[in-house]
Amino acid sequence: MTTEPSKAPPLYPKTHLLAASGIAALLSLALLVFPSSDVEAKKTTLSLELESPAEQLTQDQDAAEAVQATNEPVASPFAQIENGADDAPETAQAAPVTAPVAPEKKAPGHREVIVSKGDTLSTLFEKVGLPAAAVHEVLASDKQAKQFSQLKHGQKLEFELNPQGQLTNLHSKVSDVETITLTKNDKGYVFNRVTAKPTVRTAYVHGVINSSLSQSAARAGLSHSLTMDMASVFGYDVDFAQDIRQGDEFDVIYEQKVVNGKAVGNGPILSARFTNRGKTYTAVRYTNKQGNSSYYTADGNSMRKAFIRTPVDFARISSKFSMGRKHPILNKIRAHKGVDYAAPRGTPIKAAGDGKVLLAGRRGGYGNTVIIQHGNTYRTLYGHMQGFAKGVKTGGTVKQGQVIGYIGTTGLSTGPHLHYEFQVNGVHVDPLGQKLPMADPIAKSERARFLAQSQPLMARMDQEKATMLASSKR
Repeated sequence: MTTEPSKAPPLYPKTHLLAASGIAALLSLALLVFPSSDVEAKKTTLSLELESPAEQLTQDQDAAEAVQATNEPVASPFAQIENGADDAPETAQAAPVTAPVAPEKKAPGHREVIVSKGDTLSTLFEKVGLPAAAVHEVLASDKQAKQFSQLKHGQKLEFELNPQGQLTNLHSKVSDVETITLTKNDKGYVFNRVTAKPTVRTAYVHGVINSSLSQSAARAGLSHSLTMDMASVFGYDVDFAQDIRQGDEFDVIYEQKVVNGKAVGNGPILSARFTNRGKTYTAVRYTNKQGNSSYYTADGNSMRKAFIRTPVDFARISSKFSMGRKHPILNKIRAHKGVDYAAPRGTPIKAAGDGKVLLAGRRGGYGNTVIIQHGNTYRTLYGHMQGFAKGVKTGGTVKQGQVIGYIGTTGLSTGPHLHYEFQVNGVHVDPLGQKLPMADPIAKSERARFLAQSQPLMARMDQEKATMLASSKR
Protein backbone atom coordinates (compact mmCIF):
# COMPACT_ATOMS: atom_id res chain seq x y z
CA MET A 1 0.00 0.00 0.00
CA THR A 2 1.37 3.33 -0.94
CA THR A 3 1.18 6.17 1.52
CA GLU A 4 0.38 9.68 0.40
CA PRO A 5 2.82 12.26 1.54
CA SER A 6 1.36 14.60 4.17
CA LYS A 7 0.24 17.97 2.96
CA ALA A 8 2.43 20.90 3.95
CA PRO A 9 0.72 23.79 5.70
CA PRO A 10 -0.25 26.59 3.43
CA LEU A 11 2.40 29.18 3.10
CA TYR A 12 1.63 32.84 3.79
CA PRO A 13 3.66 35.83 2.83
CA LYS A 14 6.30 36.73 5.44
CA THR A 15 4.75 40.15 6.00
CA HIS A 16 1.44 38.52 7.04
CA LEU A 17 3.17 36.27 9.54
CA LEU A 18 4.97 39.21 11.12
CA ALA A 19 1.72 41.15 11.43
CA ALA A 20 -0.08 38.20 13.05
CA SER A 21 2.74 37.75 15.58
CA GLY A 22 2.55 41.42 16.49
CA ILE A 23 -1.22 41.27 17.06
CA ALA A 24 -0.87 38.17 19.26
CA ALA A 25 1.76 39.91 21.38
CA LEU A 26 -0.46 42.95 21.84
CA LEU A 27 -3.42 40.77 22.87
CA SER A 28 -1.30 38.93 25.45
CA LEU A 29 -0.12 42.22 26.91
CA ALA A 30 -3.68 43.53 27.08
CA LEU A 31 -4.84 40.44 28.96
CA LEU A 32 -2.03 40.87 31.46
CA VAL A 33 -2.77 44.51 32.09
CA PHE A 34 -6.59 44.45 31.80
CA PRO A 35 -7.93 41.02 32.87
CA SER A 36 -11.55 40.41 32.03
CA SER A 37 -14.20 40.21 34.73
CA ASP A 38 -14.62 36.50 33.98
CA VAL A 39 -10.96 35.79 34.56
CA GLU A 40 -11.00 37.86 37.77
CA ALA A 41 -14.04 36.00 39.09
CA LYS A 42 -12.44 32.63 38.53
CA LYS A 43 -9.29 33.74 40.35
CA THR A 44 -11.34 34.90 43.30
CA THR A 45 -13.17 31.58 43.45
CA LEU A 46 -9.93 29.68 43.44
CA SER A 47 -8.33 31.81 46.13
CA LEU A 48 -11.37 31.46 48.38
CA GLU A 49 -11.30 27.69 48.07
CA LEU A 50 -7.64 27.52 49.00
CA GLU A 51 -7.65 30.08 51.82
CA SER A 52 -7.19 28.99 55.39
CA PRO A 53 -9.66 30.30 58.03
CA ALA A 54 -6.98 32.68 59.29
CA GLU A 55 -6.54 34.16 55.82
CA GLN A 56 -10.29 34.61 55.48
CA LEU A 57 -10.36 36.39 58.82
CA THR A 58 -7.63 38.74 57.60
CA GLN A 59 -9.67 39.54 54.51
CA ASP A 60 -12.74 40.23 56.65
CA GLN A 61 -10.69 42.57 58.84
CA ASP A 62 -9.33 44.33 55.77
CA ALA A 63 -12.86 44.78 54.48
CA ALA A 64 -13.97 46.24 57.80
CA GLU A 65 -11.07 48.68 57.75
CA ALA A 66 -11.97 49.66 54.20
CA VAL A 67 -15.51 50.50 55.32
CA GLN A 68 -14.13 52.79 57.99
CA ALA A 69 -11.74 54.46 55.57
CA THR A 70 -14.23 55.08 52.78
CA ASN A 71 -17.57 55.28 54.63
CA GLU A 72 -18.90 53.17 51.74
CA PRO A 73 -20.19 49.59 51.95
CA VAL A 74 -17.62 47.03 50.87
CA ALA A 75 -18.88 44.08 48.86
CA SER A 76 -18.35 40.66 50.42
CA PRO A 77 -15.77 38.48 48.62
CA PHE A 78 -18.65 36.05 48.02
CA ALA A 79 -20.46 38.72 45.99
CA GLN A 80 -17.61 38.58 43.49
CA ILE A 81 -18.27 34.87 42.98
CA GLU A 82 -21.99 35.44 42.46
CA ASN A 83 -21.46 38.33 40.04
CA GLY A 84 -18.92 36.33 38.07
CA ALA A 85 -21.27 33.42 37.39
CA ASP A 86 -22.10 32.71 33.79
CA ASP A 87 -25.85 32.94 34.37
CA ALA A 88 -25.73 36.13 36.42
CA PRO A 89 -28.40 38.66 35.40
CA GLU A 90 -27.29 41.61 33.36
CA THR A 91 -28.17 43.99 36.19
CA ALA A 92 -25.61 42.39 38.50
CA GLN A 93 -22.70 44.74 38.02
CA ALA A 94 -19.54 45.21 39.98
CA ALA A 95 -19.78 47.87 42.68
CA PRO A 96 -18.42 51.18 41.44
CA VAL A 97 -14.92 51.92 42.63
CA THR A 98 -14.96 54.99 44.85
CA ALA A 99 -11.95 57.02 45.76
CA PRO A 100 -11.08 56.61 49.45
CA VAL A 101 -11.89 59.57 51.64
CA ALA A 102 -8.70 61.31 52.59
CA PRO A 103 -7.93 61.08 56.31
CA GLU A 104 -8.39 64.24 58.33
CA LYS A 105 -5.28 66.37 58.03
CA LYS A 106 -3.66 67.24 61.30
CA ALA A 107 -1.66 70.40 61.85
CA PRO A 108 2.10 69.93 61.35
CA GLY A 109 2.63 70.39 65.07
CA HIS A 110 -0.05 67.89 66.14
CA ARG A 111 1.12 64.89 68.17
CA GLU A 112 -0.88 62.08 69.79
CA VAL A 113 0.27 59.52 72.35
CA ILE A 114 -1.55 56.68 74.08
CA VAL A 115 -0.76 55.96 77.72
CA SER A 116 0.88 52.57 78.16
CA LYS A 117 1.84 50.65 81.27
CA GLY A 118 4.60 52.49 83.16
CA ASP A 119 4.08 55.81 81.39
CA THR A 120 4.29 59.09 83.26
CA LEU A 121 3.64 62.60 82.06
CA SER A 122 7.39 63.03 81.70
CA THR A 123 7.78 59.99 79.44
CA LEU A 124 4.85 61.13 77.31
CA PHE A 125 6.33 64.61 76.92
CA GLU A 126 9.61 62.99 75.95
CA LYS A 127 7.87 60.92 73.26
CA VAL A 128 6.69 64.09 71.49
CA GLY A 129 10.05 65.83 71.86
CA LEU A 130 9.29 68.12 74.79
CA PRO A 131 11.92 68.69 77.50
CA ALA A 132 11.41 67.81 81.18
CA ALA A 133 11.20 71.53 81.97
CA ALA A 134 7.95 71.69 79.97
CA VAL A 135 6.34 69.18 82.33
CA HIS A 136 7.20 71.32 85.37
CA GLU A 137 5.95 74.44 83.61
CA VAL A 138 2.61 72.77 82.84
CA LEU A 139 2.07 71.36 86.32
CA ALA A 140 2.98 74.64 87.98
CA SER A 141 0.73 76.70 85.73
CA ASP A 142 -2.56 75.82 87.41
CA LYS A 143 -3.62 73.72 90.41
CA GLN A 144 -6.02 71.75 88.24
CA ALA A 145 -3.30 71.01 85.69
CA LYS A 146 -2.14 68.18 87.95
CA GLN A 147 -5.08 66.20 86.61
CA PHE A 148 -2.99 65.59 83.49
CA SER A 149 -0.62 63.51 85.65
CA GLN A 150 -3.47 61.20 86.77
CA LEU A 151 -3.06 58.93 83.78
CA LYS A 152 -5.13 55.88 82.85
CA HIS A 153 -4.00 53.01 80.65
CA GLY A 154 -5.25 53.63 77.10
CA GLN A 155 -5.89 57.34 77.66
CA LYS A 156 -4.99 59.55 74.69
CA LEU A 157 -3.14 62.86 75.04
CA GLU A 158 -3.08 65.31 72.14
CA PHE A 159 -0.28 67.88 71.90
CA GLU A 160 -0.13 70.98 69.70
CA LEU A 161 3.36 72.39 69.14
CA ASN A 162 4.34 75.67 67.49
CA PRO A 163 7.03 75.82 64.76
CA GLN A 164 9.65 76.30 67.50
CA GLY A 165 8.61 72.99 69.07
CA GLN A 166 6.99 74.58 72.14
CA LEU A 167 3.76 73.30 73.64
CA THR A 168 0.74 75.50 72.85
CA ASN A 169 -2.11 73.16 73.72
CA LEU A 170 -2.58 69.90 75.61
CA HIS A 171 -5.89 68.05 75.39
CA SER A 172 -7.21 64.76 76.79
CA LYS A 173 -10.49 62.93 77.15
CA VAL A 174 -10.62 61.59 80.71
CA SER A 175 -14.04 59.96 80.48
CA ASP A 176 -17.00 59.60 78.15
CA VAL A 177 -18.39 62.89 79.41
CA GLU A 178 -15.32 64.89 80.39
CA THR A 179 -12.34 66.44 78.60
CA ILE A 180 -9.57 68.64 79.97
CA THR A 181 -7.42 71.17 78.08
CA LEU A 182 -4.43 73.40 78.76
CA THR A 183 -3.96 76.33 76.38
CA LYS A 184 -0.94 78.63 76.39
CA ASN A 185 -1.41 82.39 76.39
CA ASP A 186 0.77 85.41 77.20
CA LYS A 187 0.55 84.75 80.94
CA GLY A 188 1.10 80.99 80.89
CA TYR A 189 -1.32 78.08 80.59
CA VAL A 190 -5.05 78.22 81.15
CA PHE A 191 -6.84 75.07 82.30
CA ASN A 192 -10.32 74.27 81.01
CA ARG A 193 -12.68 71.39 81.71
CA VAL A 194 -15.65 70.55 79.48
CA THR A 195 -18.32 68.23 80.81
CA ALA A 196 -20.85 67.01 78.29
CA LYS A 197 -24.41 66.98 79.54
CA PRO A 198 -25.85 63.53 78.87
CA THR A 199 -29.24 63.14 77.31
CA VAL A 200 -31.58 60.80 79.16
CA ARG A 201 -33.48 57.98 77.50
CA THR A 202 -35.25 54.92 78.83
CA ALA A 203 -33.95 51.38 78.41
CA TYR A 204 -35.58 47.98 78.90
CA VAL A 205 -34.15 44.61 79.94
CA HIS A 206 -35.72 41.22 80.48
CA GLY A 207 -34.10 38.29 82.22
CA VAL A 208 -34.82 34.75 83.33
CA ILE A 209 -32.99 33.37 86.34
CA ASN A 210 -31.25 30.08 85.67
CA SER A 211 -28.41 30.43 88.16
CA SER A 212 -28.06 33.36 90.54
CA LEU A 213 -29.86 36.69 90.28
CA SER A 214 -26.61 38.62 89.81
CA GLN A 215 -25.39 36.37 86.97
CA SER A 216 -28.75 36.33 85.21
CA ALA A 217 -29.11 40.11 85.55
CA ALA A 218 -25.62 40.69 84.16
CA ARG A 219 -26.36 38.39 81.23
CA ALA A 220 -29.55 40.37 80.52
CA GLY A 221 -27.54 43.62 80.48
CA LEU A 222 -28.41 44.99 83.91
CA SER A 223 -25.53 46.63 85.79
CA HIS A 224 -24.58 45.52 89.29
CA SER A 225 -25.87 48.75 90.84
CA LEU A 226 -29.25 48.43 89.09
CA THR A 227 -29.45 44.79 90.17
CA MET A 228 -28.97 45.89 93.77
CA ASP A 229 -31.61 48.59 93.28
CA MET A 230 -34.07 46.02 91.92
CA ALA A 231 -33.42 43.75 94.91
CA SER A 232 -34.00 46.72 97.20
CA VAL A 233 -37.29 47.64 95.50
CA PHE A 234 -38.69 44.11 95.82
CA GLY A 235 -36.92 43.33 99.09
CA TYR A 236 -40.09 43.89 101.11
CA ASP A 237 -41.87 41.02 99.36
CA VAL A 238 -39.12 38.72 98.09
CA ASP A 239 -36.46 37.17 100.29
CA PHE A 240 -33.52 37.08 97.90
CA ALA A 241 -31.64 34.76 100.27
CA GLN A 242 -34.08 31.86 100.04
CA ASP A 243 -37.04 32.64 97.75
CA ILE A 244 -35.28 32.83 94.36
CA ARG A 245 -35.99 29.89 92.06
CA GLN A 246 -34.83 28.83 88.61
CA GLY A 247 -37.28 30.22 86.05
CA ASP A 248 -38.06 33.41 87.98
CA GLU A 249 -38.29 36.40 85.61
CA PHE A 250 -37.77 40.14 85.75
CA ASP A 251 -38.48 43.14 83.51
CA VAL A 252 -36.93 46.53 84.17
CA ILE A 253 -37.31 49.96 82.57
CA TYR A 254 -34.68 52.43 83.74
CA GLU A 255 -33.15 55.75 82.81
CA GLN A 256 -29.97 55.63 80.75
CA LYS A 257 -27.58 58.54 80.29
CA VAL A 258 -26.22 58.92 76.77
CA VAL A 259 -23.49 61.07 75.19
CA ASN A 260 -22.99 60.96 71.41
CA GLY A 261 -25.06 57.81 71.17
CA LYS A 262 -23.02 55.97 73.82
CA ALA A 263 -24.40 54.95 77.21
CA VAL A 264 -22.29 56.57 79.93
CA GLY A 265 -24.34 55.91 83.05
CA ASN A 266 -27.67 54.93 84.50
CA GLY A 267 -30.41 56.71 86.36
CA PRO A 268 -33.07 55.19 88.60
CA ILE A 269 -35.38 52.28 87.86
CA LEU A 270 -38.66 53.70 86.55
CA SER A 271 -40.69 50.51 86.62
CA ALA A 272 -40.04 46.84 87.21
CA ARG A 273 -41.76 43.51 87.40
CA PHE A 274 -40.47 40.44 89.23
CA THR A 275 -42.06 37.00 89.01
CA ASN A 276 -41.02 34.79 91.92
CA ARG A 277 -42.32 31.24 92.31
CA GLY A 278 -45.28 32.02 90.06
CA LYS A 279 -46.29 35.24 91.80
CA THR A 280 -45.69 38.57 90.05
CA TYR A 281 -44.78 41.79 91.84
CA THR A 282 -44.81 45.21 90.16
CA ALA A 283 -43.10 48.47 91.05
CA VAL A 284 -43.34 52.02 89.67
CA ARG A 285 -41.22 54.97 90.76
CA TYR A 286 -43.29 58.04 91.53
CA THR A 287 -42.24 61.51 92.62
CA ASN A 288 -45.02 63.35 94.42
CA LYS A 289 -45.75 67.08 94.24
CA GLN A 290 -43.45 67.70 97.20
CA GLY A 291 -40.53 66.14 95.29
CA ASN A 292 -40.31 62.91 97.31
CA SER A 293 -39.73 59.72 95.31
CA SER A 294 -40.79 56.23 96.28
CA TYR A 295 -41.89 52.94 94.70
CA TYR A 296 -45.48 51.75 94.52
CA THR A 297 -47.27 48.79 93.02
CA ALA A 298 -48.87 49.39 89.62
CA ASP A 299 -52.20 50.12 91.30
CA GLY A 300 -50.77 52.59 93.82
CA ASN A 301 -49.99 50.62 96.98
CA SER A 302 -46.66 51.34 98.62
CA MET A 303 -43.81 48.91 97.93
CA ARG A 304 -42.29 50.12 101.16
CA LYS A 305 -43.35 48.16 104.22
CA ALA A 306 -42.59 48.95 107.82
CA PHE A 307 -39.77 46.36 107.60
CA ILE A 308 -37.55 44.98 104.87
CA ARG A 309 -37.68 41.22 104.48
CA THR A 310 -33.92 40.54 104.59
CA PRO A 311 -31.33 42.69 106.46
CA VAL A 312 -28.41 41.26 104.42
CA ASP A 313 -28.38 41.29 100.60
CA PHE A 314 -27.89 37.94 98.83
CA ALA A 315 -26.87 36.08 101.98
CA ARG A 316 -27.42 32.35 102.51
CA ILE A 317 -29.71 31.17 105.29
CA SER A 318 -27.61 28.82 107.41
CA SER A 319 -30.13 28.24 110.19
CA LYS A 320 -33.86 28.93 110.44
CA PHE A 321 -36.14 29.81 113.32
CA SER A 322 -36.66 26.75 115.54
CA MET A 323 -37.73 25.99 119.08
CA GLY A 324 -35.76 22.72 119.19
CA ARG A 325 -32.41 23.22 117.45
CA LYS A 326 -29.18 21.70 118.75
CA HIS A 327 -26.74 24.53 119.45
CA PRO A 328 -23.55 24.03 117.37
CA ILE A 329 -21.22 25.12 120.18
CA LEU A 330 -23.11 24.25 123.39
CA ASN A 331 -24.08 20.89 121.82
CA LYS A 332 -27.50 20.77 123.47
CA ILE A 333 -31.08 21.42 122.44
CA ARG A 334 -31.75 25.11 122.65
CA ALA A 335 -34.40 27.24 120.98
CA HIS A 336 -33.11 29.24 118.01
CA LYS A 337 -35.33 32.29 118.15
CA GLY A 338 -34.08 33.89 114.99
CA VAL A 339 -32.63 33.33 111.51
CA ASP A 340 -28.92 33.05 110.70
CA TYR A 341 -27.68 34.61 107.47
CA ALA A 342 -24.23 33.39 106.39
CA ALA A 343 -22.19 35.83 104.32
CA PRO A 344 -18.54 36.87 103.93
CA ARG A 345 -16.99 38.76 106.82
CA GLY A 346 -17.55 42.51 106.43
CA THR A 347 -20.81 42.24 104.45
CA PRO A 348 -23.06 45.22 105.35
CA ILE A 349 -26.07 44.67 107.63
CA LYS A 350 -29.10 46.97 107.23
CA ALA A 351 -31.70 48.11 109.72
CA ALA A 352 -34.98 46.35 108.95
CA GLY A 353 -36.97 49.48 109.74
CA ASP A 354 -36.91 52.97 111.23
CA GLY A 355 -36.36 53.00 114.96
CA LYS A 356 -34.41 53.83 118.11
CA VAL A 357 -31.18 51.98 118.95
CA LEU A 358 -31.64 50.36 122.36
CA LEU A 359 -28.18 48.79 122.27
CA ALA A 360 -25.07 49.00 120.16
CA GLY A 361 -22.47 46.99 122.06
CA ARG A 362 -21.50 43.58 123.48
CA ARG A 363 -24.16 41.20 124.73
CA GLY A 364 -23.01 37.77 125.98
CA GLY A 365 -23.07 35.01 123.38
CA TYR A 366 -24.46 37.40 120.76
CA GLY A 367 -21.13 39.24 120.67
CA ASN A 368 -21.37 42.67 119.07
CA THR A 369 -25.10 43.36 118.95
CA VAL A 370 -27.56 46.01 117.82
CA ILE A 371 -31.13 46.06 119.15
CA ILE A 372 -33.64 48.44 117.55
CA GLN A 373 -37.07 49.40 118.89
CA HIS A 374 -39.61 50.13 116.12
CA GLY A 375 -42.51 52.03 117.65
CA ASN A 376 -44.33 50.31 120.50
CA THR A 377 -44.86 46.91 118.91
CA TYR A 378 -41.76 45.68 117.10
CA ARG A 379 -38.14 45.04 118.05
CA THR A 380 -35.26 43.56 116.03
CA LEU A 381 -31.87 42.18 117.09
CA TYR A 382 -28.67 41.76 115.06
CA GLY A 383 -25.91 39.62 116.59
CA HIS A 384 -22.31 38.40 116.03
CA MET A 385 -21.33 41.61 114.20
CA GLN A 386 -17.72 42.27 113.32
CA GLY A 387 -18.26 45.93 114.15
CA PHE A 388 -20.73 48.80 114.06
CA ALA A 389 -21.28 51.30 111.28
CA LYS A 390 -20.20 54.88 111.84
CA GLY A 391 -22.74 56.88 113.82
CA VAL A 392 -24.66 53.87 115.16
CA LYS A 393 -24.75 54.11 118.96
CA THR A 394 -27.01 53.35 121.89
CA GLY A 395 -29.77 55.96 122.15
CA GLY A 396 -29.48 57.05 118.52
CA THR A 397 -31.95 56.57 115.69
CA VAL A 398 -31.66 54.73 112.39
CA LYS A 399 -33.57 54.70 109.12
CA GLN A 400 -34.83 51.69 107.25
CA GLY A 401 -32.09 50.25 105.02
CA GLN A 402 -29.33 52.18 106.83
CA VAL A 403 -26.14 50.15 107.32
CA ILE A 404 -25.77 49.49 111.04
CA GLY A 405 -22.87 47.04 111.12
CA TYR A 406 -20.96 44.29 109.34
CA ILE A 407 -21.02 40.49 109.30
CA GLY A 408 -18.63 38.95 111.78
CA THR A 409 -18.18 35.99 114.12
CA THR A 410 -18.10 37.54 117.60
CA GLY A 411 -19.68 35.76 120.58
CA LEU A 412 -20.73 32.09 120.35
CA SER A 413 -20.34 31.70 116.60
CA THR A 414 -18.74 29.03 114.43
CA GLY A 415 -18.33 31.28 111.38
CA PRO A 416 -19.18 34.70 109.95
CA HIS A 417 -22.94 35.23 109.91
CA LEU A 418 -25.75 37.47 111.17
CA HIS A 419 -28.13 36.22 113.86
CA TYR A 420 -31.39 38.14 113.27
CA GLU A 421 -34.35 38.16 115.67
CA PHE A 422 -37.80 39.69 115.32
CA GLN A 423 -40.15 40.38 118.24
CA VAL A 424 -43.82 41.39 118.24
CA ASN A 425 -45.00 42.73 121.59
CA GLY A 426 -42.06 41.02 123.29
CA VAL A 427 -42.69 37.61 121.69
CA HIS A 428 -40.14 36.08 119.29
CA VAL A 429 -41.64 35.27 115.87
CA ASP A 430 -40.20 33.80 112.68
CA PRO A 431 -39.11 36.82 110.58
CA LEU A 432 -39.43 34.72 107.41
CA GLY A 433 -43.08 33.96 108.05
CA GLN A 434 -44.13 37.22 109.69
CA LYS A 435 -46.60 39.27 107.64
CA LEU A 436 -45.14 42.74 107.37
CA PRO A 437 -47.28 45.85 107.93
CA MET A 438 -47.88 48.08 104.91
CA ALA A 439 -46.88 51.70 104.46
CA ASP A 440 -49.28 54.37 103.18
CA PRO A 441 -50.48 54.08 99.55
CA ILE A 442 -50.58 56.90 96.99
CA ALA A 443 -52.55 59.86 98.29
CA LYS A 444 -56.02 60.18 96.75
CA SER A 445 -55.15 63.67 95.52
CA GLU A 446 -52.26 62.27 93.43
CA ARG A 447 -53.74 58.98 92.29
CA ALA A 448 -54.79 60.21 88.82
CA ARG A 449 -51.32 61.69 88.23
CA PHE A 450 -49.69 58.45 89.39
CA LEU A 451 -51.81 56.25 87.10
CA ALA A 452 -50.99 58.52 84.14
CA GLN A 453 -47.33 57.53 84.68
CA SER A 454 -47.82 53.95 85.83
CA GLN A 455 -50.09 52.62 83.10
CA PRO A 456 -47.87 53.56 80.09
CA LEU A 457 -44.83 52.04 81.83
CA MET A 458 -46.65 48.77 82.48
CA ALA A 459 -47.92 48.72 78.88
CA ARG A 460 -44.41 49.30 77.54
CA MET A 461 -43.00 46.40 79.53
CA ASP A 462 -45.72 44.15 78.10
CA GLN A 463 -45.00 45.35 74.56
CA GLU A 464 -41.20 45.09 74.85
CA LYS A 465 -41.41 41.59 76.28
CA ALA A 466 -43.84 40.42 73.58
CA THR A 467 -41.60 41.85 70.83
CA MET A 468 -38.51 40.23 72.31
CA LEU A 469 -40.15 36.82 72.65
CA ALA A 470 -41.53 36.99 69.11
CA SER A 471 -38.11 37.80 67.65
CA SER A 472 -36.46 34.97 69.61
CA LYS A 473 -38.86 32.43 68.00
CA ARG A 474 -37.97 33.40 64.44
